[in-house]
Amino acid sequence: MRLVCALLGAAAALVLPAVAWAAFDRPCDPGNGRSVAIFYYAWYGTPTHDGRWQHWDQRGSEPPRDLGANFYPARGPYSSDDAAVVAAQMREIAAAGVDTVIVSWWGRGSEEDARLPLVTAAARRERLRVAVHLEPYGGRTAATVAGDLVYLRTLYVRDVYVYDSTAISDADWAEVNAVAGDMRLFANTRMPGRARAGGFAGLYTYDVLLYDPDLFPRLCTQARKLDLVCAPSVGPGYDARNATSDTRVEPRRDGRRYDSMWSGAMRANADIVTITSYNEWHEGTQIEPARPAGERYGSYDGAWGLTGRPARSAYLDRTAYWSARFRGGVGGTIIQT
Repeated sequence: MRLVCALLGAAAALVLPAVAWAAFDRPCDPGNGRSVAIFYYAWYGTPTHDGRWQHWDQRGSEPPRDLGANFYPARGPYSSDDAAVVAAQMREIAAAGVDTVIVSWWGRGSEEDARLPLVTAAARRERLRVAVHLEPYGGRTAATVAGDLVYLRTLYVRDVYVYDSTAISDADWAEVNAVAGDMRLFANTRMPGRARAGGFAGLYTYDVLLYDPDLFPRLCTQARKLDLVCAPSVGPGYDARNATSDTRVEPRRDGRRYDSMWSGAMRANADIVTITSYNEWHEGTQIEPARPAGERYGSYDGAWGLTGRPARSAYLDRTAYWSARFRGGVGGTIIQT
């Protein structure tokens, strides 16, 4: 592990001034210390803005009418490099009571990396923190992750959520986490023992298809016994059939699935609620506004009894409701509004 140790030595040497960390660490005050974070994807592109379609054309789709998604965005297919779009998205996220944006990141030099400064600037204008969702980019190892932390630290990223963390050994993670300083790494696992063995600060689940909300209370109880931050992931449903070969579906049930997952996180007394997702349109987990666009696509009509234009933002509005209850320490019993 000499390479890992060398990179970790560089990470340890790169210490930002305390004033800089203080300025970045809490741009907003989430209230009682509880946090609401949301997974965000900056990988979309359009010919007008980026020279080609990016991601909207997944699985042979032909935008703008035919998208690799089971829902149609209310703002239409957009570019994640469009400053006006990103600014509007950050305003929506902040208005929903979210305090942290977890940006999908596919390594140094990736499209998502190039767009991270734009997202960060827009987020900070809305007093949002920015964390990173460290994806399993090609060649990802403990050594490359150690180097990533050096780099991300210069961008004032403190929290790093590691997707598919179990692909790297607990021993290697323990070396990385031992010198992470005040950066917090979260393991993507339902096994608190593994997160603890890897030296992680906490854990999250992300997958809203596989993990049932009834799991959350037991998961968080076990995590707290091991001094881990518990950040279970809630989401509205799952439907990736127009973008992938995955035929599994978790229906939204007019918003009841989202309520059920939030209720489970509340009963668990989670430290952080992570939301899957703001805009992962391929898997149909998004809560970004959507509109009807023909038989190919679903819509939010019927969610909490709403139809037409009010339904477009139904999931963001419901997020504001649950975020307020979470920070207020209200129990997990659903109150209809």
